Amino acid sequence: MSLSLSLFLVDPELPRAVVGSGDVRVRRAIGGRFKQEMSQDDEYFAHEIENGAPTRYEALTAVVEGGPFEERHAFQYGYAYRMICAFHGRRLWGNSFSPFKFAWLGHVDEALKSLGIEAVTVSEFGYGLPEPLPNADLPGHGVWTPDACATALSQYEAVTEEQLATLDGDLREAVEEIGTWLHESRTHPSRGITGFLS
Repeated sequence: MSLSLSLFLVDPELPRAVVGSGDVRVRRAIGGRFKQEMSQDDEYFAHEIENGAPTRYEALTAVVEGGPFEERHAFQYGYAYRMICAFHGRRLWGNSFSPFKFAWLGHVDEALKSLGIEAVTVSEFGYGLPEPLPNADLPGHGVWTPDACATALSQYEAVTEEQLATLDGDLREAVEEIGTWLHESRTHPSRGITGFLS
């Protein structure tokens, strides 16, 4: 099964504050901005929706209201939370992380560690959603806090060309992409990197 990462440069507190807030204006703004995407997602998940899963907008409403949630349809709340992060943040792109096999994240983490970059791991983006959202296998979710990004950037900038040259081409490209994400986070010190594995 091929996976991909969706990454957002965002203050992690902003999307978390939306969960359970009951903020109708924010919900409508998100729904308006992502109307076409939600329609496409509903088409993609039509079979699950026919079997009782909420539509994407219904899931967004539940996330904003703080429930109720149906555990068996947890994926929809995860994707709704991803929309909230996209609404409050800016998308980061990475060719090395779409598509890939799950084991790839572990290989990249090993490469980061070998270079002395230990403040972050890409495997973190496969963890669970923030409470009270129910957890699903996909999407996974994780956050690199602003402090973790700053530390990781310092570690990345200490890496020498000789050290990078020890990595094979794909791993080096992945590490250098991560370096670009970390440099982006420096331009917005209050923002971290929130990622979704799907």
